[in-house]
Amino acid sequence: MISDRYQSPLSERYASKEMQYIFSPDKKFKTWRKLWIALAETEKELGLPITQEQIDELKEHADEINYDVAKEREKIVRHDVMSHVYAYGQQCPKAKGIIHLGATSCYVGDNTDIIQMSEALELVQKKLVNVIAELAKFADEHKALPTLAFTHFQPAQPTTVGKRATLWMQEFMMDLEDLQYVKGSLKLLGSKGTTGTQASFLELFDGDQEKIDKIDSMIARKMGFKACYPVSGQTYSRKVDTRVLNVLAGIAASAHKFSNDIRLLQHLKEVEEPFEKTQIGSSAMAYKRNPMRSERIASLSRYVMIDALNPAITSAAQWFERTLDDSANKRLSVPEGFLAIDGILDLCLNVVDGLVVYPKVIEKRLMSELPFMATENIMMDAVKAGGDRQELHERIRELSMEAGRNVKEKGMDNNLLELIAADSAFGLSLEELKKTMEPSKYVGRAPIQVETYLKEMIYPLLKENEDILGVKAEINV
Repeated sequence: MISDRYQSPLSERYASKEMQYIFSPDKKFKTWRKLWIALAETEKELGLPITQEQIDELKEHADEINYDVAKEREKIVRHDVMSHVYAYGQQCPKAKGIIHLGATSCYVGDNTDIIQMSEALELVQKKLVNVIAELAKFADEHKALPTLAFTHFQPAQPTTVGKRATLWMQEFMMDLEDLQYVKGSLKLLGSKGTTGTQASFLELFDGDQEKIDKIDSMIARKMGFKACYPVSGQTYSRKVDTRVLNVLAGIAASAHKFSNDIRLLQHLKEVEEPFEKTQIGSSAMAYKRNPMRSERIASLSRYVMIDALNPAITSAAQWFERTLDDSANKRLSVPEGFLAIDGILDLCLNVVDGLVVYPKVIEKRLMSELPFMATENIMMDAVKAGGDRQELHERIRELSMEAGRNVKEKGMDNNLLELIAADSAFGLSLEELKKTMEPSKYVGRAPIQVETYLKEMIYPLLKENEDILGVKAEINV
């Protein structure tokens, strides 16, 4: 059935079910109830008159949310948190009076935001590690395959297909380091009250500072965190959201660069992203094989990079202990940033896993440019045979210019070797010159660099994360 309402492509087309659930209403409201249980348990353990019977009642109904009651209540009170407090109380009559005791709305709202971002970063990390793992296989397989390198997208000294892949890998590794740091730094808000002063707990605990000091750390442990932010206003600092989305923007930038390179290589017919047997590249041009997956990576990546401005501006615009101009923006920018990066990483996994390399095309292009790059070696051979280095340098420059004109103006193949062989100053036959045209002589240490990088940087990472390897991505083409 065709819907008559807008539906986000991030949910309908790009993001996985796992990432969608993390930011779903069901996940949010169930986390609220876990936080209310953690608060009640903490308050009981610190001496407030809360019974185990009340705690057990809360736990019994933690996952059975009566959404219909909450929805009807919200129509009356116009407050989502108090509507759910009411609905929970309807299910838990014995515990009704101690739900949300001493807390503000931000206790459940902000702590849940942190929990969702932490779990989402965990899923992003899992997929990022798998992208790196697939790139490692590709780099190792093609570590010694010479290819024409480009600077300014102009022919430069050769590299190898595998070495180029390590450049993509290294950027994703930087992103992984940033992700792990930020994820490891996340803390809960805890329960600090309307302006962060814990004034309500002074009342509840009759000014017992020692007990109040324990509240946040106890809640954090119950929710699987090491600590809460030591100070806050009503909310955790919105700087946290900025740091998190900057990590996503970094991954997006790396993915965008990777996808650009694949698109250019596909234009050159050297490397191609997966293309299914029945896939149509163009409605008009039946022969076309468009790099649509890589184009989608670039498209979504731009969205994520720009999305990172939202929490930065929101953080900068907060007044004193809090303003509410963060709320509507956060509801959009944070979940959608994660949904988009999730789709990007699935696409990256799909592309890398199915990359097709065309060695013959790669060799043909490399050989068309290699004579220019071999001129220094040719010149050294001629010097060894008794030639004058300065004279030979000038002569080879002139012949290179002539060969270049032949290619560009006359559409000829590169005939530099023939021109050099015909010049008596070099004293080298065409056969001797062609012997210098072995591509592997010109890739430097590229194969060794690949081996070393994989051994020292990548394989230890994959060993540490072997329990999360093997992820395959299902995408909507």
